[in-house]
Amino acid sequence: MNQTAIFWPMLAHVALVYAIYVLMFLRRKAAVQAGSTKISQFRENTNEPPESLFVRNNLTNQFELPILFHACCLALYAVGAAGLFAVLLAWIFVLSRYVHAYIHVTSNRIRYRQPAFSLGFLVLAIMWIWLAIAII
Repeated sequence: MNQTAIFWPMLAHVALVYAIYVLMFLRRKAAVQAGSTKISQFRENTNEPPESLFVRNNLTNQFELPILFHACCLALYAVGAAGLFAVLLAWIFVLSRYVHAYIHVTSNRIRYRQPAFSLGFLVLAIMWIWLAIAII
């Protein structure tokens, strides 16, 4: 397998982040048009309208655990350990992020969101272990 395949899951996660930004813009715009908030409210972002709160929270979440994902992918590539196993794990992580994001910006039911997050958390831990094994 070509080592550069590890970049496709990374790009898929970047696409998710951009999609969440677009969704947040659309929900904020709808809140302003509905009159439930004023555009000036976003200057200091002290009070997110309910229509976009889950989206903003999810966007913040995309810059927490996924930072470790991107760092691990780059490190796996750098040490030549971005083979089939690592790429499969990376795709599982990204798919878990898509599921987590969908649940977060819709129903936000912890009952469903938690397993998606936990799967990604576990898979990412395995990726870091894989990296450690590769450099030993």
